[in-house]
Formats: sequence, C-alpha cells, structure tokens
Amino acid sequence: MDGEGGDGLRDYHGKRDFGRTGEPAGRQAPGEGGSAGEGGAPRFVVQIHDASTLHFDFRLQVADVLKSWSVPKGPSADPSDKRLAVPTEDHPLEYEEFEGVIPAGEYGGGTVIVWDRGTYEPLSHDRRGRPVDFAESLAHGHARFRLHGAKLHGEYALTRFRGGPDGGAAADAAWLLVKTAGAGRGHGTPDPRRARSARTGRTLARVAAEEGEA
Repeated sequence: MDGEGGDGLRDYHGKRDFGRTGEPAGRQAPGEGGSAGEGGAPRFVVQIHDASTLHFDFRLQVADVLKSWSVPKGPSADPSDKRLAVPTEDHPLEYEEFEGVIPAGEYGGGTVIVWDRGTYEPLSHDRRGRPVDFAESLAHGHARFRLHGAKLHGEYALTRFRGGPDGGAAADAAWLLVKTAGAGRGHGTPDPRRARSARTGRTLARVAAEEGEA
C-alpha cells in the first residue's frame, strides 16, 4: 500500500490543496493531542465516503499515521463475508475526526461521515505464539486485531492477496478484510445512504445539505 515504504504523509499532502479542502493537513506531532485511546490503545475509524463511487474507508492507527484501505462494500460483522480492501495513502491521525464535504475538483471530492470509531488491540503473533509488531505484520501481508467500536466489535483480519509492500502501484494491490471470530452470524453492513455518523448522528445527505454550501 502507499506508505508501506515509509513515505509517511507525502502522498497524502501531494494529492490535496489545503487552501480548498477542509481535510486536516496533519501538522500534529506524534504523541500530541488525543489520537490514542484510553491507556494508549491505538485508534481505528471507518468513514463513509460518497465520492466518484460510494465506499467505506477503513483506517487503523499505526505509529503516527492512519493506515488506510478503501472497502467498497464496507466491513461486515458476518464472518462468511470476505470484503475487498484496496490500500490507499496514509492519512494523518487527525483524520479520525474529519466529517464534511470535500470540494468538487479536489482529490476524493464528495461527502464524508464518520460511521464508526474506537480502539483496537493488535493480535498478530508468530508460529510460536509470540506477539509480532503490528506494522511488521502488515508489511508481511497478514494482520489480526480486535475492534472496540461503537458499531464494530470482535476479531478481524486483513490479508493481502495481491501485490506486496514494495511492489506495483497501489491500484495493483488488494487485501481482504474479514471478521475472524464472533458468536454466530453477524449483521452485514447497513445501507450507507441511511447510515448515521457515530460522531454527530448525521447522514451523508444531512452533511451535504449543511456543509455543501458553506
């Protein structure tokens, strides 16, 4: 994915004009502000993004950035659903709070809401059961974690099935996002146009109406 080679936020900054978009520029230094959960647990956020295509953006805090994947159908609580996840550029930690309208003509132009957010526990381990650094597990193409969100709960895994950390463009890389543990069958992802923000309770249409003319 973009950022796996250590580029940080270079790609993120290069795609955006912060004089036009209200997205955060990511000036916050690591360790400042409230980007970590209670006890320093890493954060996750799932945003619904109504851009050229309607999709979900799944983001996990790894060190001082949000590693990000575009998930067309959104994460599912049903372990039988294997959801395609296409890696995108790293985002700043402040992006967890972003909700609004990206202007037309800007990269990703469209409406964004925070569908879910919370903390997660890294669960990756080696064959001997020893914990593996989460960034290292992602670089190797398989990472397990437990989500503690307002809507998503339980164990999930991200597995790369095409591309590599240093091989090919982001468009050539692909992962699967799957729930790996849970009691029985869970619910699928709700209709994104009817879904409400975990931060403000607003729908995509409400955010577009309130902020689109600002």
